[in-house]
Amino acid sequence: MEVSGWNGVPNPEHKTLDGAYVRLEPLQAEAHASSLFRASQAPGAEDRFRYLFDEPPTDLGAFSEWVSKLEPSRDPMFFAVIDKRTGLTEGRQTLMRINRAHGVIEIGNILWGPAIARTRAATEALFLFADYIFALGYRRFEWKCNDLNVPSKRAAKRFGFQYEGLFRRHMVVKGQSRDTAWFSMLDSEWPRLRVGYLRWLNPENFDSSGQQLSKLRFEP
Repeated sequence: MEVSGWNGVPNPEHKTLDGAYVRLEPLQAEAHASSLFRASQAPGAEDRFRYLFDEPPTDLGAFSEWVSKLEPSRDPMFFAVIDKRTGLTEGRQTLMRINRAHGVIEIGNILWGPAIARTRAATEALFLFADYIFALGYRRFEWKCNDLNVPSKRAAKRFGFQYEGLFRRHMVVKGQSRDTAWFSMLDSEWPRLRVGYLRWLNPENFDSSGQQLSKLRFEP
């Protein structure tokens, strides 16, 4: 398929992306380390970090230093996920493997703490990234995970990513060989997916306790 007039895409800006339920802010130690440390240490941390490249933090000072080193990084580009109900940092995620020449970008380093995991906040955090990068002209948005990470693969499919295959012995992570499952969504698919997200994220789709009234779905 010919792509006429293609000149690549700009780098994403490291800027605040504001939604109805969450706000994504450039990750900064002073603003976010303390509450992100708390969210990272919450019960279930071992499971949440099992397939991440880093380990659950155990010391706030060391964790703050680690966050400080990430602040200037532009690939991966770290964002704090702020729960707008409380103003607390409840997670983090990155834009990474940014390929401007081909219009390809990936979401990674996802840590959604128990306060937002499997809620409309986490779904909106993903939506804000997708809506932003496709508006910039990116052609392909990727999600990759350890093939053993069943919850991550399930989430990718729920979010509208298409499974593309398995990269065998793709990495060595924490002393373990990793087979990587690849998923993607395309710019041509985003208008349809976006309608489904906006319908699901509508406040009228949730009861007083924040429980969904209808599931996230995408019309053909």
